[in-house]
Amino acid sequence: MYIHLGDNFVVPSKEVVMILDRQSSKASTIVAEFLEKQKDKMVQLANGEAKSIIITLDNIYFSPLSSSTLKKRAQIAFDIDH
Repeated sequence: MYIHLGDNFVVPSKEVVMILDRQSSKASTIVAEFLEKQKDKMVQLANGEAKSIIITLDNIYFSPLSSSTLKKRAQIAFDIDH
């Protein structure tokens, strides 16, 4: 199953490692350090401010969709796969 991340972009649900709220992640020095080290893997899907960060096995996506919306989509994909 796939999860739509916004901007007509989808990823296989089995590749999603974590979905983070962008605002909450800004307060974390650990997340900031991780993102700094992974700059070459970042993909910007949001034209404006990103609402969420999706970490996959290969890339890090900044999405215009909220983390709660993506969580619901991930749960649907998980339920279908199992």
